[in-house]
Amino acid sequence: MSPTPSLDLPRSQAGSSSQHLLTTLLGDYWVGRTEHLPSAALVALLGEFDIGPTAARAALNRLARRGVVVPSKVGRNSYYGLAPGASDMLMAGGYRFVSFGQENGSWDGQWTVVMFTLSERERELRYSIYSRLRWLGFAPLYDGTWVSARPVAEQAHQEFDELGLGEVTIFRAVEHTPSTRRPIDAWDLDEIAARYTEFVTAYEPLRTQVRNGHVGARQALLSRTHIMDSWRSFPGIDPDLPSNLLPSRWPRRESYELFVEVYDALGSLAAIRVQQIVGQYSPDLAELIKYNTTDDLLELGRQALERRRVPHQVKTAGKAPGLNATA
Repeated sequence: MSPTPSLDLPRSQAGSSSQHLLTTLLGDYWVGRTEHLPSAALVALLGEFDIGPTAARAALNRLARRGVVVPSKVGRNSYYGLAPGASDMLMAGGYRFVSFGQENGSWDGQWTVVMFTLSERERELRYSIYSRLRWLGFAPLYDGTWVSARPVAEQAHQEFDELGLGEVTIFRAVEHTPSTRRPIDAWDLDEIAARYTEFVTAYEPLRTQVRNGHVGARQALLSRTHIMDSWRSFPGIDPDLPSNLLPSRWPRRESYELFVEVYDALGSLAAIRVQQIVGQYSPDLAELIKYNTTDDLLELGRQALERRRVPHQVKTAGKAPGLNATA
């Protein structure tokens, strides 16, 4: 997902912040809606996750300042809705981590290589640069040299262009072996495999509960949100390399199937709990609550990516290709 200047989504982090959690919940149950929800309902929704009213209201105010939600008033009551463009941003990001883990197609053997330097003025953008590159499957092979097995030269160029960075070289290349340090060495595969093992260990008991019908609406909401939050971290740590470059019995597929089964199975129950909470403050709006399966999120994400791609294509149409960024 490529944040635009007017929409600044909160960073994903371990033990989700209240802002990040709220954007997850809106993306799961309110994406695509233009109606505003009562702030009291959103505060109560965060309360399900042990976030107090003061912290919940602060999260709403901060998301409004970021341009992710917009406030409104009806009498003395406050309401918040997703800002224009926020649904597409959430769905574009959702496509990335919901599609992640599916079987890779054939690989052409080429690596995408990005080389860049930062001036003193640009160093404050370091976090944004690194997070966007990791989102595209890059990892640092050397200082200022990042590699990805994906054909994402155009997307990387777009990210640097949006950030206004000029000292960038992007190209596709085949590894010349044997090398002292190979592109695959940019990642710690043992550590990544251990993270998958932890994921399966943590959520396998939940899958058993789901299969046996032993999950209620409140637990469904909590567990569905937690497993999504856990899964979404993997695109940032796993290079999603072609299978022929990975160790045998790579655990990604097993983890992906666990995530999809649990997330989809808990959708209807979780939506019921959200409807119950919102219904205390607005029964009419509660009826609009819906959930999406992973297949739904993939389709919505594809549509959002296409809508976001068109403005960039219009913006860059007619530009002569620069010598410092080639796809």
